[in-house]
Amino acid sequence: MTDASRELTMLIAYDGSPEARRAMEYAARLLRPRKVEILTAWEPLHRQTSRAMTLSSLGVEGEDPAFIAGRETCREGVELAESLGLVARAHMVESATAIWSAIVDAVGLLRPDVIVTGTRSITGLKSLWQSSTADNVLHHAGVPVFVVPPMADEPQAT
Repeated sequence: MTDASRELTMLIAYDGSPEARRAMEYAARLLRPRKVEILTAWEPLHRQTSRAMTLSSLGVEGEDPAFIAGRETCREGVELAESLGLVARAHMVESATAIWSAIVDAVGLLRPDVIVTGTRSITGLKSLWQSSTADNVLHHAGVPVFVVPPMADEPQAT
């Protein structure tokens, strides 16, 4: 099999947000992939809450509400991909540090040719305190990244 005949692999970072939905819709229309890998990163609830308080244990991973919510989000992403005519496989990855690093780690396992992600386009002072997932994926993934910005506001009538 030559490289030209190999089917490209597209990894779509999906968190259920309007920006993630928009990115998938644009990728389906503009890049026209056939098969896609839907990736949802999730952070265990005990990590989320440990920032505010210490917890001893929340039980097994499958009982973690964050895992359950992540699984539902990933299923939603697969359903959206299939509604766009794509063949999708679901993947979930636990985020140990930052969501972007979980996506970058998945690149080594799934070996995509391109990553698709949306962005919220945080600007101003808020951008100084929050790093962009899309920006970090772009700079650390080592593969092309297709970034779709949020929908521009409607022009105001004059």
